[in-house]
Amino acid sequence: METTENAGIAGFSQGSFARLAKYITGELGIKMPDSKLSMVESRLLRRVRELGLNSLEEYGRYFFASSNAGEREQFINAITTNKTDFFREPGHFTFLTRAALPQLAAGAGPGWSLKLWSAGCSSGEEAYTLAMILSEYAAGHAGFDFAILGTDVSTRVLAQARGGIYLESQVAPVPMELRRRYIWHSRNRSEALVRMVPELRRKVSFHPLNFMDAEYRLRDMFQIVFFRNVAIYFDRPTQEAVIRKICRNLAAGGYLFLGHSESLAGLDVPVQMVATAVFRKPL
Repeated sequence: METTENAGIAGFSQGSFARLAKYITGELGIKMPDSKLSMVESRLLRRVRELGLNSLEEYGRYFFASSNAGEREQFINAITTNKTDFFREPGHFTFLTRAALPQLAAGAGPGWSLKLWSAGCSSGEEAYTLAMILSEYAAGHAGFDFAILGTDVSTRVLAQARGGIYLESQVAPVPMELRRRYIWHSRNRSEALVRMVPELRRKVSFHPLNFMDAEYRLRDMFQIVFFRNVAIYFDRPTQEAVIRKICRNLAAGGYLFLGHSESLAGLDVPVQMVATAVFRKPL
């Protein structure tokens, strides 16, 4: 990874980074200790060059002096981490099909519709993985329908998610039979690009959402929420506050999935653990 030293661009002073770190934590909830200085500098280098500035310190002054919403968007797109994969932590998808869906179906009756929220969806791999799995479930269960909402604070990754276009290497974890049904390959084989089929893309919508907002203003109640590998970037009080807000839109009896490295131990939240990193809201 490029550093400020070999890029020929001077880095942040300690005071400037402290101010920026406080802003990032306040606006996005992301923990920003001093050890993150190099990461922040490397992620902002491109923006410094685009603006024709001479240093990261100068960018810091520019950023805080500007009331430009567009610059805030550029900053958030640069700072946020967007690591995701198709079929990441596959045990959760097994639990979804073998336990969660049958449990929800038993209480719903025939002709039921599932609403699922991929919270912190990044570039859409998780949402489309879920769309494939639910499409397969629908094929074997007459009257079942579903809709998926994907949200993220980064407009850059949301734009990629809406397009549903990925490198061939990115869909390697997708089982071959699902690739045949739900993924198109580019006619230009030299591009090595694929796209989710239109029927799949129609089942997923993507919208911006910042977990630090006081209210999420979502109209729907969701029977399933995937909130995986996001809470690790928050401190414990922020984790509790965010999960409590998420649970306002989790239906009674609904399931909340976290990343395998995440825990709700000691947090006052209205869900109970039912499997590894899987929680359910009491009926």
